[in-house]
Amino acid sequence: MIIERPARYIRWFYPHATWRMDPNERAVYLTFDDGPIPESTPFILKTLAQFGAKATFFMVGDNVRKYPELYQQIVDGGHQVGNHTMNHLGSFKHWTTTYIINTYQANELIHSHLFRPPHGWMRHSVYYWLKKYFRVVMWDVLTRDYSKWMTSEDVVNNVKTLTRNGSIITFHDSLKSIDKLHTALPESLKWLQEQGYAFKTFP
Repeated sequence: MIIERPARYIRWFYPHATWRMDPNERAVYLTFDDGPIPESTPFILKTLAQFGAKATFFMVGDNVRKYPELYQQIVDGGHQVGNHTMNHLGSFKHWTTTYIINTYQANELIHSHLFRPPHGWMRHSVYYWLKKYFRVVMWDVLTRDYSKWMTSEDVVNNVKTLTRNGSIITFHDSLKSIDKLHTALPESLKWLQEQGYAFKTFP
């Protein structure tokens, strides 16, 4: 459960990041990482529209470059956009300067004040710099829809078991997750609505 819901000591690594929103408000914050891509983004947008739900898409800049029409569909749909680096970089595999430059390259296409690091980790030198210019958004519920060991039912169960007021729920707009999302996303949204959760985006 450390991955699905980060332990308190993990949150201490990035104390100024946003891990959860208002615990007194019956609302959740849907997020989708890694897109946009034609194999999954249109389905996600269609499903969100069916439930009247707004979400935040943390996008890879190179995908925005390749599929600008999908980026525009997300924006035109009233959804929020966030930065997920230009090339889905792992922070510990690259110099701090390289990572920061890559993030700013992405933002020339994405135009967002929100940032989420790929893999949920970054060097403290990167974090120290980027938190000055972006709101760093992490998660309260990681559905693990990308895992080959997870089924659609497992993804839905993670949502049902771990969601609470103010949860930031992370799905993935990716080839690894889309087969599971065809079932898991509508089922999760239906359950969240039945539990009285509103769908919100970040201020």
